[in-house]
Amino acid sequence: MEAIRSTHTRLEPGILYFGTPVVLISSRNEDASANLAPMSSAFWLGWRAMLGLGVRSKTAQNLLRTGECVLNLPSDSMAPAVDSLALTTGTDPVPASKQRRGYRYEPDKFGRSGLTPVESETVEPPRVAECPVNMECVVQAVHPIADQDDALRGATAAFEVRVQRVHVHESIRMAGTGDRIDPDAWRPLIMSFQKFYGLGSQLHPSTLASIPERLYRTPDVDRSREAPLVG
Repeated sequence: MEAIRSTHTRLEPGILYFGTPVVLISSRNEDASANLAPMSSAFWLGWRAMLGLGVRSKTAQNLLRTGECVLNLPSDSMAPAVDSLALTTGTDPVPASKQRRGYRYEPDKFGRSGLTPVESETVEPPRVAECPVNMECVVQAVHPIADQDDALRGATAAFEVRVQRVHVHESIRMAGTGDRIDPDAWRPLIMSFQKFYGLGSQLHPSTLASIPERLYRTPDVDRSREAPLVG
């Protein structure tokens, strides 16, 4: 059999963003005001998510202090609102590293973006009304990244959060179901190499889609039902 020749070329070292969903993380500041920050270093495992954050960021500090957040998933039509939060921080004074990159202090992230805060059911941080998906979460663990490297130790961490409640717009719910999203209706905002993109149509039928959703469920689903309501 003839060997297949690779057409890859080596990529020089740099920042890698290979296309990930944009997440707007809402959290509570020390004065009970709401912070809202866009990020794209996130992935899901069942009813848990891993969030890659700089530990000195306002969002990370809020998560460490309160143990709560909401993961709001914007649609591709929300790119302008998300972009309005770029180069802003809830930290005052602005850290030197962010000053060098052009960041400025913004105490009212919801006001700046024009997005609407709505009360959550099980956590204190608000949800974003315009986002088609909201996930109320609690922090379960914080995993240091590059902890063995003297130059990088303490700079970033992976926050493991557990989802307690999921809210979705009816427009993306799969007809006739109470726990499924219609992938043909849901158009998440994607960041690829620091630029915004959306999704196209389905490329090929998925064999995995034939597996019933209930077979993926973990005990976290039962825990979400037992989560106490705020207030």
